[in-house]
Amino acid sequence: MSQHHRFYAFFTVITIIALSFSSCATDTTQQDLKAALTFYASFDQGTDADFALGDKQLYTVPSRQARDSAKAGLHKPDIKVDKGNGRFGDGLFFTERSKGYIYYPSEKNIAYNTKDWSGAISFWMKLDPNKDLEPGYCDPIQITDVSYNDASIWVDFTKENPRDFRLGVIGDRAVWNPNPEGPDNENPIFMEKLTGVKNPPFSSEQWTHVLINFSNLNTPNGKASLYLNGEHKGARSDIATPFTWDLPLSNIYLGLGYIGRMDELSIYNRALTDKEINALYQLENGVHSLL
Repeated sequence: MSQHHRFYAFFTVITIIALSFSSCATDTTQQDLKAALTFYASFDQGTDADFALGDKQLYTVPSRQARDSAKAGLHKPDIKVDKGNGRFGDGLFFTERSKGYIYYPSEKNIAYNTKDWSGAISFWMKLDPNKDLEPGYCDPIQITDVSYNDASIWVDFTKENPRDFRLGVIGDRAVWNPNPEGPDNENPIFMEKLTGVKNPPFSSEQWTHVLINFSNLNTPNGKASLYLNGEHKGARSDIATPFTWDLPLSNIYLGLGYIGRMDELSIYNRALTDKEINALYQLENGVHSLL
């Protein structure tokens, strides 16, 4: 065998080995993501979650104070499952800002823990916030048993153009703000609990991936981070304020004041690594690839 052929054969073997290692690493990462998954809604078969450790049904309620009036399913005419227009397959389309809420129950779908709570929340959005949103704050997702400022995790768009995109991880209001005075957006204690992105990369022409990562809440060393399209965009550390939930009353609210498209909501029982976040962002067929 000539030296040229020997070199070619050696190069081919090395390439095969490298691809094999890469494939194994990808498979392992996806297996780890699957093992951590607690909830997944693709909206491809309606609004029931594809995978859920808790209640898989979406609910519609006229107000948070009227939870006894909640109806299973999607009962808001300004929100629809839009066939073929999701990030993968179908997705949710919010057409206007209106009263009422839609939510999935948190219990078992989120691995809430009173002693040491970690997790991750992933979803996709498609909108131009400066053109599509109506005046006022907008929370594409808000997870709480009471309100945005009391044991809550959320992302929002600020109320005026150009809109910032912010992550809020806010503990018990009775602890951080026992004697509330004035609006929260004028309270420096509240504002220092947020991390945000100016000129965020959202567009009505392409989808943007959002990931909320948090770890060790309900300890003195809580942390939270925001990722957009797999890139780290902001963080908070030393989150010591407790997060006390009445768990059966806690919900995963979607689209508060939101106008745009949303798809591929998935939740995990631990904080994800940078490698896992990037892998999740790059899944060719969405979270279905994990299942």
